[in-house]
Amino acid sequence: MASRSGLSGFPVNPSTPINPSMNPMNSGHSSAMRMSAMPQNSPFRVMGSTLNQYHQSYAHRSSMSPSRGMPMGGMGSMGSPLPGPSYSGAMPMRPGMPQAAMDPARKRLLQQQQQQPGGLMGPRRGVKRRKMADKVLPQRIRDLVPESQAYMDLLAFERKLDQTIARKRMEIQEAIKKPITQKRKLRIYISNTYTPGKPEGEEAEKVASWELRVEGKLLEDPGKQKRKFSSFFKSLVIELDKELYGPDNHLVEWHRMPTTQETDGFQVKRPGDVNVKCTLLLMLDHQPPQYKLDPRLARLLGVHTQTRASIMQALWLYIKNNKLQDCHEKEYINCNRYFRQIFGCPRMRFSDIPMKLASLLQHPEPIVINHIISVDPNDQKKTACFDIDVEVDDPLKAQMTSFLSSTTNQQEITALEIKIHETIESINQLKTQRDFMLSFSNSPQDFIQDWLKSQSRDLKLMTDTVGNPEEERRTEFYHSPWVKEAIGRYIFSKVNTWYFFPLQDTSVVSCITCLD
Repeated sequence: MASRSGLSGFPVNPSTPINPSMNPMNSGHSSAMRMSAMPQNSPFRVMGSTLNQYHQSYAHRSSMSPSRGMPMGGMGSMGSPLPGPSYSGAMPMRPGMPQAAMDPARKRLLQQQQQQPGGLMGPRRGVKRRKMADKVLPQRIRDLVPESQAYMDLLAFERKLDQTIARKRMEIQEAIKKPITQKRKLRIYISNTYTPGKPEGEEAEKVASWELRVEGKLLEDPGKQKRKFSSFFKSLVIELDKELYGPDNHLVEWHRMPTTQETDGFQVKRPGDVNVKCTLLLMLDHQPPQYKLDPRLARLLGVHTQTRASIMQALWLYIKNNKLQDCHEKEYINCNRYFRQIFGCPRMRFSDIPMKLASLLQHPEPIVINHIISVDPNDQKKTACFDIDVEVDDPLKAQMTSFLSSTTNQQEITALEIKIHETIESINQLKTQRDFMLSFSNSPQDFIQDWLKSQSRDLKLMTDTVGNPEEERRTEFYHSPWVKEAIGRYIFSKVNTWYFFPLQDTSVVSCITCLD
């Protein structure tokens, strides 16, 4: 009886009866017990009622189903219900843990989530963000199971592996931002065919003509997909003899447009029966664009044609090596005699360099190829080959991009991660169950006392019950020494009544069961 009367901080209503046969381990409502009033002609209080009356009064007060379990304050928010048999209703309990206060807003949110289908952990379980810390076994479990150190070693190795992969991915991401190219040889084939004119009356072209073809391919190209010849150039101009074809028909031009279709070669057909001198002007399509430096600055920096970023880097290295940066005002450059001749100023700001450098950059010179279109049928040298250096994308760049975008094993890794997290959660819950049962086996009386106190706190939290301070203050009355004697006399009176009238009063059985 000391365990019932010692519910600290819980209001006691004398008008509410209690059934002594009720088992608090099964009902989950032991903290809501009431002491009923005794008959006026008796020196002691009567303890007797039915369990249904208690459930009805409690359900009416808390708007809850009498059989519904309550979460313990010491349990906190667990990921899922504990496996195995349940204790004290539907929810596990953890005695001896202090109950943290919950603000009203969080309390209302908790009640709303409990009313939703699936409960708290139903729909949110799959979208819960997993962290590396969630996979770590607590120290108390590692002390209990020494073999778990092997799992912790694997976890440390996984962390190192993830860090290495993440660092490599970042390095690859930074590398593909820069142009990764390699120089290759592009062989250009220039050939021509001659078609003589036919006499009058025959079905053929009456005027002699020639056809010029310009084609090319990469030497030692390991790629399976061949690159089109026109993709290497920004523009191509074929200049024919102006005296033979006049000022309006001696140029054949091709310029790249956004809608241009790539081709394997170019061909030009013109009438004529004499050898023709032609000049091919090929402008390479550099990506990113390259520029030709002013000859004075090119000699100073040792750079002839390069990208804007490479030119700026070479310029900064020259400034740094020659200590042209102002010692006090770091944003200024003190020009030496070469810079004064090139930029035309004794001093300039760093921010002014791109603007001044723009006037010194020119478009690169085109590749010039001179060729003679021969119409002599006895001439065997009608095909000429020229090798030029071009820059193509490094095949490694495609592999880097494929590695960054690859998600081949991502789904399998995610599934294994979820399985690991669920296993760790299950281990933690089993450890909580073990602590629960171990605490009960070590000291059942203290365990029940702590458990009832925890239930009382949880009941107040779930039902928004503040409590009556005046009634809680008077609960010490039931700890008086006369209570035990009164209980004994009451039980003795009930036993005698039951002995003589066994069918009229069955509450004594409940009282004896409760005392046992």
